[in-house]
Parts: sequence; C-alpha cells; structure tokens
Amino acid sequence: MEDLKERASLDERVAAAAQVGMQLAVFAEAYGDKTFIHEPSGRTRSYRQINANANRIARLLREAGLTKGDAVALICSNRAEFVEVLAATRRTGLRITPVNWHLTPEEIAYIVNDCEAKALFGDARVAGMAEVAAQCPDLVLKVAIGGPIEGFVDYDAALAAHDGSDIADPVLGNQMMYTSGTTGRPKGVFRANPPVAAAMQAMYAARGYDEHSVQMCAGPAYHAAPLAFDVGAAMGAGCQLVFMDKWDSEATLRTIVDKRVTHMHLVPIMFQRLLALPDEVKAQYDVSHVKFIIHGAAPCPPEVKLAMIEWFGPIVTEYYAGSEGGAGFTIDSHEWLKKPGSVGKRPAMLGSKILDDHGNECPPGVPGTIYHQLPPGGGFVYFKDEAKTQKSRVGDYFTLGDVGFYDEDGYLFLTGRDAETIISGGVNIYPQEIDNELIKHEAVEDSATVGAPDDQWGEQVRAVILLKESFEPSEQLAEEILAFARANLPGFKVPKKVDFVTELPRSEAGKIQRNKVRAPYWEGRTRQI
Repeated sequence: MEDLKERASLDERVAAAAQVGMQLAVFAEAYGDKTFIHEPSGRTRSYRQINANANRIARLLREAGLTKGDAVALICSNRAEFVEVLAATRRTGLRITPVNWHLTPEEIAYIVNDCEAKALFGDARVAGMAEVAAQCPDLVLKVAIGGPIEGFVDYDAALAAHDGSDIADPVLGNQMMYTSGTTGRPKGVFRANPPVAAAMQAMYAARGYDEHSVQMCAGPAYHAAPLAFDVGAAMGAGCQLVFMDKWDSEATLRTIVDKRVTHMHLVPIMFQRLLALPDEVKAQYDVSHVKFIIHGAAPCPPEVKLAMIEWFGPIVTEYYAGSEGGAGFTIDSHEWLKKPGSVGKRPAMLGSKILDDHGNECPPGVPGTIYHQLPPGGGFVYFKDEAKTQKSRVGDYFTLGDVGFYDEDGYLFLTGRDAETIISGGVNIYPQEIDNELIKHEAVEDSATVGAPDDQWGEQVRAVILLKESFEPSEQLAEEILAFARANLPGFKVPKKVDFVTELPRSEAGKIQRNKVRAPYWEGRTRQI
C-alpha cells in the first residue's frame, strides 16, 4: 500500500512538472543514479546525468541568445545526447526539429533553414555536417556531438562550462516534425499547442508503465513514431530507455530478453523480420515479460499480426495516424481478433468521416477519403505554407490522403491511399522528389515514380520511365538510370527497379495521373497499400 501511495505521489509531481517540461527533474530526484539510457555501444546514462546535462544545454542555449519560440535543429543518431537536447528544449520554450540524418546534406540544410533554426546540434557520425552548417547562415550556435566537426563547438566541453542544477524558470517548449510534400520539399507540421500533459501521463498509466518498465527504441529517434512512443514515453513515464542503432533480428530479440524490455514500438517490417527467424532461434528467447507492443506507420498484413499475437500474446496494439496527427484510432489485440485487418473503431473524442469525390459521406462498406477532426485549439498547420494547409482540409477536418471504409459496427479498414505517397518499411517517400531527380538524366523524357507491392516492405519504390525518342529501353539503360539515382538521392528513395513505358497517362490539365500508373501493380489485390 505504501508503494502505491509513493507511486501516486510521484505521478502527481510528474504531471505538474510536465506543464513546464521538467518531468526528468522529478525522475532524477526520485531515481538518482539509476540507469536511464542504454546505448548500443554499452554506454549508459543515469536519470541524474541526463537531467543535469539538459540543464547545462538550457543555459548554453540561453547564453547564445535563444528565447521562447526560437528553433533548434537536432541531427543525431540514437544516443543519450538526443534525449538531453530534447529535454533541454522542452524546458526552455524552444521549438525543436529532429532531422532525418539519412537525407543528403542539401536536404538537411533545407530543413534547418526552413524551420528557422538558430542552434544546430550535429552528430559527428553523420556525414556532411560541416557542409550542412555552411549552407545555414542564420545559425548562432553549432554544437558537435560525439567528435569534432569543423566550425562546431564540442558538446562535452560546452556543457562542462555550465551549471547542471535545475533551471529556476522553465518554460514548456514544442517540437516541429517535417513531412515531405509532393512538390519535393519537406514541410514542417507545426502545432501551436502541444498535447495536454495530464492526458499523456494518463496514457502511460493505462499502458502499464511503472518504475520497473523498460522501453526499447528500435527505430530512428528522429522519426515521429519512435520519438513519441519510445523516447517520449520513456521521458514521460520515467522508465529505462534502450536504444538500438541498426536492425538485427536476433540481436533485437536478445536485447528484449537481456534488458527485460517491457514496452516497444515496432513497424510491420520489424514484425516480419522477427518472425522470419528460425523456430529454434526464437525458442531460445523467453519473451513472456513483454507487456505492450504498439505498431503503426505502415499497414500490417493480417497474417503477420496474427503470428505476432500468437508469439508474444494479446499485447499488440495498433494505431492509425500521421505526423499531422489523427482522430485517435487504436485497436488492441482482443478487438483486432474480432475485426482482423481493422485499425480501430470510430473514436469517441474526435470525429472522423469518409467522403466521396463530391464531398458526401460514404455509407458503411463504401470506400472514400478519410478525414480526421482537428482537436479544439490543437490543430496543425504546415509551416509557412497556408495553401498546403488549406488543401488538406474540409471545414475543421483534414485528410492524410488515405482511403478506407467503416463497417457496419464502426470499425475502420484502410484500402488505399493517395498515390502521391509511398510507404516502404514505415517510412513515407514522396515520388515527386524522385521524379525531380530522374528527369535530369539525359535519356528520361518523363518519370512517374509509384509504390509497387513488396511482401517484406509493404511497398517498394518503382520508377516508371518514358524515354526520349533517341533512346531505346534496355537492361543496361535501366542500370544507368538507377546508378544516376543512387548518386543523387538518399538510399531509401532510390527505385528498386525501372520500368519503361511508351506513354504516361495525363489529365486534361496535363498532370500525370499517378493513380493510373500505380493501379496495374496492385491489380487483383484487396488492399491497395
């Protein structure tokens, strides 16, 4: 009984501290030198160390002149410093943008400039950091994590010059994630009002977090889902955080067992790779201690999810949302087994509706575009792009471009998506970005990149090419175009294959009809994503 009272008291203090971004200060006081973060290298950081470094960074940022509402860009792999910088911005009223470090230096620099960052924290493991900084003239502070970067101050040296005690005047900060647009340039998804702290703490309690919980982050922390469900949960619930920095199926399974991981966020490709391990390997690892697995980011084949439930037990919960948010669709294992393939029942808190091409609501069983109600006072905008913001909206509802239907019981099933988005392994890829590069090849007259079915990744990037009259299709030319793509695009955006066509369908306005290009690849499949 005494333990329950202590936990209730701790939860109350954390909820109050969350209003100004100081949850870690409460956990540092409660747990002290207990390990908070485990890195892949074996290095660990305690709650006290992480909190103290967050305070040092807060003072460093203020000393550099940053004030409430200013922006910080973070380009960092899965390591303790990611959490320290994030925690610092959350208590200083700053807006942080974690950046996908798999992008090219030019793409990273665009985001750093577009988010109006005044400070940049760059990981020495990421190639091209000096090149990025050279393209960002408005930076007043550049800090190198984990090694020297030309023109940057050293992280450890900069922190050593500042006091680690809790700052006296914390101000709740914010974050802005970037999601690419079909015109080829990423857009910031900005919410003026962060989620209500009390609601977040209640969610952690509902998911079974306590002082013995261990969260694993198997995906890149810069991605919206691992940031929220792994890093954010560990910071908010006060549980240990185990970072992975690359996928290895047996190593992941071994980590789950060795570190006694209880909570994790995974994507379907991770499910598939774990399930693909030989039965004798899986049998070596007892996973009965795992309490909660949440997944989303990409559609999950029903047979894959069923196999995960049979292996780990009915502890698998699915969510449906995007970087922009969503109405709040979730479905646990018990519900899903009754409604296989659904992503959840129509939420009670926020509305959701399915509209046809004329703006009429679709009856049960009839697919249409899915619209989510914006939360009162908490809606997003695309940063500095009012036209894109309004294009996604109908009244106080917005769409992610997904297509689906409600069944007669109000459960949502996804059936398709706007062809302008490819989801491969849980990562959104926008085909116009790829077309913008392929069109530069001397042989390419026009390009329409689409997502083709892939049993492992969900979708693979497929380039559909119309050649100039002086060129003939050949395997050699296809390889040349792919080599050109590899030289000009991040690896995850490079097409897996090139298909040549004699014409590309266009609308009366002259726009390529990507849905028609995509359709033949998905013919005969019940799911179109």
